[in-house]
Amino acid sequence: MVHGKPTGPITQTGDTVGGLVAWAVRELTGASPSPLLDAELLIAFVTGQPRSSVLAFPERPVRTALGDEVERLVQRRARGEPLAYLVRGQEFYSLALRVTPAVLIPRPETELLVDETLAHLPRGEACAVLDLGTGSGAIALAVKRARPEASVTATDVSPAALTVARANAERLRLAVRFVESSWFAALAGERFDVIVCNPPYVASDDHAFAALAYEPRLALDGGADGLDSLRAVLAGARDHLNDGGLLLLEHGHDQRAALVALAESLGWALVAVHTDLAGHARVLVLERGRGGARAARDERDRDRATAPRVTSIQKHSKSSAPRGRQKSPQ
Repeated sequence: MVHGKPTGPITQTGDTVGGLVAWAVRELTGASPSPLLDAELLIAFVTGQPRSSVLAFPERPVRTALGDEVERLVQRRARGEPLAYLVRGQEFYSLALRVTPAVLIPRPETELLVDETLAHLPRGEACAVLDLGTGSGAIALAVKRARPEASVTATDVSPAALTVARANAERLRLAVRFVESSWFAALAGERFDVIVCNPPYVASDDHAFAALAYEPRLALDGGADGLDSLRAVLAGARDHLNDGGLLLLEHGHDQRAALVALAESLGWALVAVHTDLAGHARVLVLERGRGGARAARDERDRDRATAPRVTSIQKHSKSSAPRGRQKSPQ
């Protein structure tokens, strides 16, 4: 620890857990929305103790070398570096995931995307699921853990991201197939029952990037209007879905109308829309339109009818209550 620093823990309270916490809180106040929590988690990470131990034993001495490491991490946090990168992990859907600057930090509202994916995957039934742009593997691994009978494939264009995802899968002992691919490029001829995707959807000039400087822009930048990646997924997914297959997409809070119009123009049938806990539009569920199982059922019904009638894919809208919490970007 740096001696003589006016706010330093040594000059104030000595090398103890409680002294480090008090110093770190002072350093992070105004720089972090949760200075106490950040301080406790950083100290727990450096000392190799659970947060409960940090809370229970503030008098415990801390070796100078560990105190120096706490100081370095606190200073990085104060400059805006995400806590998840500093402690090398993030919880998502009750999974402890390792994250690095090579991957986007999994956001709590993306748990809604997992919730809705699982709602369309009956327990005990074999099915094929594709997670596009997997990053840390969060969605694919959450689905595999909840539906072990599912065959789950996860793709990413970034080799570094896939290294992180594979390590998470191995540590969690979850059998997911990982493929390096730009969307569907490496999946020729393959079809799935469900495709799920949390693509880059932040517009290139969005002011949100100022707060996202430490995260990979490749995983965030959706082009001029934020819809470039969504266009690519909508254009390619139809050829990779089985009859009756579903596409689930996370999107920005202000993109729903444009995205629905785009999907319908490409022949997709809107099955459901979902809103996150903050009340923001967040997830679309789409089905292959013409040729899909639902459309086929409608056609059979028309043939059996005694009088001509017009049918259409009914659009459903409901609000869900996922376990996730709200995060940025929107």
